[in-house]
Amino acid sequence: MISTTRRDVLLGSGLLTGALVVPVALSSRSRAAAPAALAANGWLGVDGLGQVTLALPKTEMGQGILTAITMLAAEELAVQPGAVKVTLADGDAARFAPIDQGTGGSTSIRELWQPLREAGARARAALVAAAAAEWGVPAADCDAHDGAVLHKPSGKVLPYAALVAAAAAAPLPKDAPVRPASAYKVIGRPVRRLDGDAKVRGTAEYGIDVVRPGMKYASIAVCPIFGGKLAGVDEAAARAVPGVTGVIKGADVVYVIADNTWAARQGLIAAKAQWSGSTAQNGANSAAIMADVVAALDKPGFVAATSGDLAAARTGAAHRFSATYTQPFLAHATMEPANCVAHVHDGQCEIWTGTQIPSDARKAAAARLGLPLDQVTLHNRLMGGGFGRRLEADMVERCVDLAKQVAFPVKLIWSREEDMTHDWYRPAYADHIDIAVGADGKIAAWEHKIAGSSIYARLMGAAFKGVDDDAVEGAITPIYASPARHVTFQQQESLVPTSWWRGVGPLRSAFVMESAMDEVAHMVGADPIAFRLAHIDDPRARAVLETVKVQSGWGEKTPAGTGRGVSVIHLWDTYMAAVAEVTVDKDKQITVKKVTVAVDCGQAVNPSGVAAQIDSGVIFGASAALFGEVTIANGRVEQSNYHDYRVLRMNEAPVIQTAIVENHEKPGGMGEPPNAVIFPALANAVFAATGKRVRALPLQKGLQTA
Repeated sequence: MISTTRRDVLLGSGLLTGALVVPVALSSRSRAAAPAALAANGWLGVDGLGQVTLALPKTEMGQGILTAITMLAAEELAVQPGAVKVTLADGDAARFAPIDQGTGGSTSIRELWQPLREAGARARAALVAAAAAEWGVPAADCDAHDGAVLHKPSGKVLPYAALVAAAAAAPLPKDAPVRPASAYKVIGRPVRRLDGDAKVRGTAEYGIDVVRPGMKYASIAVCPIFGGKLAGVDEAAARAVPGVTGVIKGADVVYVIADNTWAARQGLIAAKAQWSGSTAQNGANSAAIMADVVAALDKPGFVAATSGDLAAARTGAAHRFSATYTQPFLAHATMEPANCVAHVHDGQCEIWTGTQIPSDARKAAAARLGLPLDQVTLHNRLMGGGFGRRLEADMVERCVDLAKQVAFPVKLIWSREEDMTHDWYRPAYADHIDIAVGADGKIAAWEHKIAGSSIYARLMGAAFKGVDDDAVEGAITPIYASPARHVTFQQQESLVPTSWWRGVGPLRSAFVMESAMDEVAHMVGADPIAFRLAHIDDPRARAVLETVKVQSGWGEKTPAGTGRGVSVIHLWDTYMAAVAEVTVDKDKQITVKKVTVAVDCGQAVNPSGVAAQIDSGVIFGASAALFGEVTIANGRVEQSNYHDYRVLRMNEAPVIQTAIVENHEKPGGMGEPPNAVIFPALANAVFAATGKRVRALPLQKGLQTA
């Protein structure tokens, strides 16, 4: 067993440097690295000048956690968020354990809410104790305020800079109470994005902005046929392009290296890469893939949840509803395409990129290169969107594959087309719902069959036991009461690679379950909100639904061709309800006019950030729900850019109204709930406007054929 001493939590030798640092988590590696790398560790600290420092334990990709996490530290250390020096941490799992550096699943605030505040509270207690000892007064008479410690009876003040050395020389408090909600000065108040100015002024560095001395640039083309190979390339033509310095070929890939990005791109075009694939690969198409997914619903499936007796509950049902819903593959379509810089030399590798998994990407690079982990360094950068795409390490792996073959740092940038056609796509899904309603108007039985690709099966290998926990999330923990319920999952794979996408399984559940609830409400002649409320016992779920009903003007008459649709979810520890208002013209073109959202995410750390996440999720989700679809023909993805993978334009964005139901419960996630809640709200609004039910996404395409 490795013992931990006071020295383990000091910056270098605290007695010599006068710096106090409080680790969020300790490990043997973090202790060894701490003296030389405060700004690169997942630690909260106060340096010898009284500066509060924070190496961000998670990654910032536009969702605002740099600000929200900093607010947690600022609250406990009694400074303004803008006074905290924040750095993006390198990839190193050991320095943050047990906190996972991975950023996804709407977990950042949920994971850090308690441990980061506790670390801040211990640091604050140490500073207060040092001030109390200096004055010879009880620590209970002192408190931290605005970067200093105040002796409340006398009004005496000592800044942190004057206290750090003494605080570092004494044992750190093992336990210190976090600020109660009644004392919050930062948490719960709207704060401007701390990274906003740098982004607006263009000084923020994203992965794609990295430049290294002696660096060259590379373009990449990977075989567009899933599982295919490189058949040929005109290397001479590529090298003839001015600025091109090299062409490197792999089994399924070709890279062109040049003095600048433009030359690399033009060289790749000149190379005219040729590809080959098997008959089965070349013959893959969307219709066949989706037919297989739908057919998988007829298989027994693996039981994810079951309760009650379905057959008995269905006996004497007054109403019976049954329907199948399908959802297509979706691309991430981040604004910043895939990119990475790598330099392999002298048995070491250094990487610069923006990734949601800095620790895991570093491990993947080490494995790819056959290097010890401590010989690989990954410097994480800001991301221009992630949405789950950067939870995969393929962009890093491809870059180090190239970098190990050259003697200089190389920046590899995917074109938009290459990025779009070599994504890790949101799985295509099929769901079958069978609901029985009793004579009392209440749901008596609910059967839900789910089929689709399993992300967990790929990641878990032999440990996978048949039920993908992500795919069934939401379906197995519904907010609606039912005496009998049965949920199954059936894995159905294709050539299309699948991975995380902003919401994934829970979003799929939300679309299906909230569409079905709407259909059943209309079938029995009930108001959709009243019908939902009749089946919800959870007071927090009821509160957001009742709030959105009032805020949206639900029940008010709408013009012909206009409809309102509702949905409510409890996912990622957040409660959210939405009412979407759409118009549908004579050509069946859908326009989203307004979206009203009510959210209870527990304690809203930064209300401005919560509202921004809702704006983001509604627009991202509406784009996907209305237009999003990746189709396959001849073993290839057909979409290549925003012209054929459509997103909402600025003039198409709806008015978004947000109501935050305030409380001090433990925070829930905010990255994915708005994206999930908007899908069914829009589908239900389209039905209200047209009388036509779309069960196959995307909505715009589905309405045309309804």
